[in-house]
Amino acid sequence: MRKSLAAAALVCGMGVAALPAAAQISGDVVKLGVLTDMSSLYSDINGPGAVVAVQMAIEEFGGMVAGKKIELVQADVQNKADIAATISGRWYDVEGVDAILGTGGSASSIATMRVAGEKKRMFFAVDPASSDITGKLCNAYTVHWVYDTVVLANGTGSAVVKAGGKSWFFLTADYAFGHALERDVSAVVTANGGKVVGSVRHPLNTSDFSSFMLQAQASKAQVIGLANAGGDTINSIKQAAEFGVVKGGQKLAGLLVFVTDVHSLTLKLAQGLQLTEAFYWDRNDASRAFAKRFGERMNGKMPTSIQAGFYTAAKHYLEQVKALNTDDADKVMARMKSTPADEPLFGKAVIRQDGRKVHDVYLFEVKAPSESKGPWDYYKLIRTIPGEEAFRPMDQGGCPLVKKS
Repeated sequence: MRKSLAAAALVCGMGVAALPAAAQISGDVVKLGVLTDMSSLYSDINGPGAVVAVQMAIEEFGGMVAGKKIELVQADVQNKADIAATISGRWYDVEGVDAILGTGGSASSIATMRVAGEKKRMFFAVDPASSDITGKLCNAYTVHWVYDTVVLANGTGSAVVKAGGKSWFFLTADYAFGHALERDVSAVVTANGGKVVGSVRHPLNTSDFSSFMLQAQASKAQVIGLANAGGDTINSIKQAAEFGVVKGGQKLAGLLVFVTDVHSLTLKLAQGLQLTEAFYWDRNDASRAFAKRFGERMNGKMPTSIQAGFYTAAKHYLEQVKALNTDDADKVMARMKSTPADEPLFGKAVIRQDGRKVHDVYLFEVKAPSESKGPWDYYKLIRTIPGEEAFRPMDQGGCPLVKKS
């Protein structure tokens, strides 16, 4: 009888050992939150398209991961830091959101990352550009996903200076993103033998650039650097044309330009602009396939690099949850930082200790109307910039997570 009991216990033990570990999913659901600009000047580059991109990633998992349902919540951040902090706090504490993706401009995203750090929950900074996110403000729960102001400086800024644009005047959006972009591009300009002769800061989402454009013209700078984005960049370029800035011999440098901006401007106004992007819908077979699926849901619009970033960030997060069988933020983040990624849309990538995702980026030039072969055929590739060249070295950002050697 003792032998029988021992044998039974052994079989039982072997059966238990053979069972997969139960999924450790908080709240019995994996919940993603898309908090982005749904209605203001950045809504065309993220907005509803960001929500669609995350939905596409969820659908590729069949709506389930680690045996649990995946849910999506969304909200409009309105590019306001107080709204970002309030919603992200409620999502983490009350609604059980495991990871937030977003969250609009740099100021609102910095507010969200602070909440994520306090709550020890995942935040994917997909929208913002400020390099401070993985610099002096970095925390252990934030990943900066697509690009940043250092990349724009090392791409577009560097290319314009090396092409002969030595004197610069900046039109700068007056908040965290614009300040960081002007700072990082100025550093590249001076490092390459150029000089900054002046700058003017404009309110976010303004419709009248006339006084700012007159100051830029009066500076006699060779290059007017547009340290703004979205609707502000579009309006800047349109009003520069009205004032005859380019015809007068000055060059515009759109430091953060998206394919939807070019679409709004038309090739007639945008042709010749050089820009730095981490993704272009027509770059390879994988990007074209993704863009086709995206466009079918977005009335033919092609995805921006940010919208592609929402898709890949959501997918990468869900892959880690599946591999680990848990949504524990510390375990998920540790695996993300120790496991290199090879994404079809962004290529090979690593996530560094400071939270910076590093991948190749591309310097493009906007085609002339005669060069375009069809709708949304807007870019020609000038140069591929390796990730280690494009992004700031980790030990130069001032991130407190980075150990000093």
